[in-house]
Parts: sequence; structure tokens; C-alpha cells
Amino acid sequence: MAVRRLNHAVLYIREVPRSVAFYTDVFGFEVAAEIADRAAFLRAPGTLNDHDLGLFAIGAQAPGPTPGQVGLYHLAWEVGTLGELAEVGAKLQERGSLVGATDHGVSKSFYAKDPDGNEFEVMWRVPRAEWPGDGGGIERLDLDAALARWGADLATGAAAGSAT
Repeated sequence: MAVRRLNHAVLYIREVPRSVAFYTDVFGFEVAAEIADRAAFLRAPGTLNDHDLGLFAIGAQAPGPTPGQVGLYHLAWEVGTLGELAEVGAKLQERGSLVGATDHGVSKSFYAKDPDGNEFEVMWRVPRAEWPGDGGGIERLDLDAALARWGADLATGAAAGSAT
């Protein structure tokens, strides 16, 4: 058996309405289904999935993730263009959710936390033909330089098909 891709993620959260508001505003997810204040299933725009993100409420007093302990570090959400990455980055900055910005050579990324402290990455994939030979590294993201090089509308990754 070969795994083809991650179909969806499910997170434990404190409050459904707060998390639904965050993910619909920042990522443009739509609500596919909601079960009172206990759970919600969200879809990314244009997805073929039943849902891309499941949210299960475990109560307002539940402790959040603890960095450095065994568990999920982050999820990576891919956008199609640098313009989309810039737009999401601005929303994350406005919300005070942004915790980092990195150039991995093969991708350009923002790191942020949702209202419950779950960390995620939002990334744009550099065209495969331009990947560094050593696989890249970790540098500070210079989004303006990336936009000057590739423009805001160059679609890569899943948005462009498998060629990039």
C-alpha cells in the first residue's frame, strides 16, 4: 500500500464557534457540517474532500498543546500562489497569530497558532525546477524578494498540477 496524501486533519479544540470563525476567516474554509457546539467539519475552497479539517470541542478549560512533548508539532497547509501566501500572512499578523516566517529553499512559509495554540504552517511551493540541489535549508523569509522573483500569481504545487 502506498499513501497518496493526507486527506484531512482533526484537532481537539476548546470552543467550536471560536475555531470555526478563525479557520473560515484565515483560510476561507466553509462549514460542511456542524454538530451543535461539539464538532465542526470544514472544507477548503475547491476541495474534493468531504472535509479537510475536523474540530472536536473538549471544553473551555482543556489544557493546550505543550511544545517539546510528544505529539503533533504542526500541520502544513499549502496555498497555490505567493499572493495567497501574502494574503494569509497578513490575516495571521492582524490576528496576532503569526509566530514565524521561513524560507526553506523548496518552499516559503508562515508559521502561526490557532486560538487553542495548535501550530500550523502555511506554505507556497517553489517551482520544482528551481529547488536547491541540497534540498534547501532554513533562512529568514524575504517575501518581497520572493514576490519580485516569481510574482504574486505563479501557481505551483497542487494548484498547477504535478509539473511544479
